[in-house]
Amino acid sequence: MVLFPNCKINLGLTVLDKRDDGYHNIETVFFPVDVKDAIEVISSADKKQDIVFSSSGLPVDGIEADNLCVKAYRLLKNDFPSLPQIQLHLHKTIPLGAGLGGGSADAAFTLILLNKKFQLNFSVEKLSDYALQLGSDCPFFIINKPALAHGRGEILQPIDVDLSAYKIAIINPGIHINTAWAFKQLSLLPPQKNKIPIKDIITENVNNWRQNLQNDFETVVFAEHPLVADIKSKLYQLGAVYASMSGSGSTVFGIFKKEENIAFSFPPHYFIRTV
Repeated sequence: MVLFPNCKINLGLTVLDKRDDGYHNIETVFFPVDVKDAIEVISSADKKQDIVFSSSGLPVDGIEADNLCVKAYRLLKNDFPSLPQIQLHLHKTIPLGAGLGGGSADAAFTLILLNKKFQLNFSVEKLSDYALQLGSDCPFFIINKPALAHGRGEILQPIDVDLSAYKIAIINPGIHINTAWAFKQLSLLPPQKNKIPIKDIITENVNNWRQNLQNDFETVVFAEHPLVADIKSKLYQLGAVYASMSGSGSTVFGIFKKEENIAFSFPPHYFIRTV
């Protein structure tokens, strides 16, 4: 069985405060985007290993035990010891450490795939509970529809955001941003006051987003990596009605009218997709 995990972009991202548990409360809109990885699971005859993991495409960092797909399987295996042995192959296309939630998507879709393949009959709520144990934004990929997110990103409220009249350009320069570093740098800055809630801005016409819909992480990431700021400026020069960094970066996206012809002149090693 094969599924194709898609990524997300953040339409605005406000870091509200730090919680007692070490996480941060945020407000953002998660918006699914049609840039995808691929996950295949087949039953395994290898009785020595519960899961045989392999990957292709973009290099996957870290040791196998830390891979979120492997963790998703083991999370279910702990509760359901009879879960069969599997071979899991991940083909990676979504850039890593890019603010697109690719790893979280892979984890969530692994849960969905195992639920379907082995007829576990989990509800959306149960899958979301498991997903949250793997990452703050993993539950979003269980519902995989535009959502206003609060808390750590796990409190989700469906929201009507219609971008059908637009196309989205995704640009990643290959700079890996550590999310923990970004949060730490942001905490050193004075808090911003009197910001308009994202839930109010997102209901406005897309042409009005440029003035008010902001990603708090841009301040620290742009200071450390001016190249990322340059990408955002270039997207506006090319005619984007709205451009922003996604998550904690380094991906920048631009929203263009569908009829707009875009001629990119970014270096060839950049990851570039228009959907």
